[in-house]
Amino acid sequence: KSKGLLDDLRTFRWMTVPASSAKLAGIVILLWANWQVFTPNVPNPFTPLLFITHQIPISEVIKSNPSLAANNDVIRYQKGYGDILFLLFYIIVFSFLRQSTTIYIFKPFAAWWGIKNDRKRERFMEQGYSFLYWGSAGLFGIYVMSFQDSWWYQMEHLWVKYPHWMMRSELKVYYLLQFSYWMQQALVMLLRLEAPRKDYYELIAHHLVTLWLVGWSYLVNLTMIGTTVFVCMDVPDTFLAAAKGLNYLDLNNIATATFIVLMFIWTYFRIYLSAVTLYSVWYQFDLIPHFAREWNPRKGWWMIWWMKYQTFAPLFLLLLLNLFWYVLMWRVMYRAVQGSVGDVREDGEYDEE
Repeated sequence: KSKGLLDDLRTFRWMTVPASSAKLAGIVILLWANWQVFTPNVPNPFTPLLFITHQIPISEVIKSNPSLAANNDVIRYQKGYGDILFLLFYIIVFSFLRQSTTIYIFKPFAAWWGIKNDRKRERFMEQGYSFLYWGSAGLFGIYVMSFQDSWWYQMEHLWVKYPHWMMRSELKVYYLLQFSYWMQQALVMLLRLEAPRKDYYELIAHHLVTLWLVGWSYLVNLTMIGTTVFVCMDVPDTFLAAAKGLNYLDLNNIATATFIVLMFIWTYFRIYLSAVTLYSVWYQFDLIPHFAREWNPRKGWWMIWWMKYQTFAPLFLLLLLNLFWYVLMWRVMYRAVQGSVGDVREDGEYDEE
């Protein structure tokens, strides 16, 4: 419950009270709209909060790649300090979306369905939001990847045209929204908005590795490989959230079928394609043009020799975490085929009523 907007700001309660996060977002939107109406000829300082910025001059885009002009595909963006403001605003937006969907959609649905156990109801609410986010992010990621030369893991294209600093609008929006989501999730863990699971420290490691990969890949112009990793993660998470949510609803047959499908999808995306990505980093890194193999941030070149290992290490750690959860999933498979798809990370956290 809100104790006033100022107090909610001071205590970070705005992350758990949808009314407060809505007020914060609304204030920004009103300030932006007010500026647009009353001073339309003056650059709006609130624009970087709501919209992506740092568009590259069209003449520079055409000079870099003349073929784009023929397709009228000349709108490109680069990274810049305005991106920080975008991240901050959408942390607020994701806080509002998370709490409003769990409280006003999934909580009433759980009560209507008859889920009486408080912890089980909370888990269902969390998985409902996760399903909405991962499903949307997975589809958006596939859409973004469809415009890239590396479409469906043609991995050599991650390197041959480096640096990938000219971004389509869809890519920049996708990347920054993902970054905002993971920053918001990190705050969720730090503030303990979700009950800790048995693998709490593994989840912390996963969040830290993910934040490092997202931020670093954006900084050093490796957004193409970042997109491939996002899709590897998000598609399986959609089915994981669905299987767990169905289990909390006691729809055991459907949950079992979904879980079996999940095992195939997890194997393909999080194990096989993650391994393919690691292989590419290790064996195809040298496809990077020679002129870009130096540390020259002004020109967007960051791929000095040791970056191969810096890129490989966190991706390898992420694969190990995926394998850790993969083993746990095989442990639950026996229960799945018997019609009880649980989450082994939650064993003992609630008792059925």
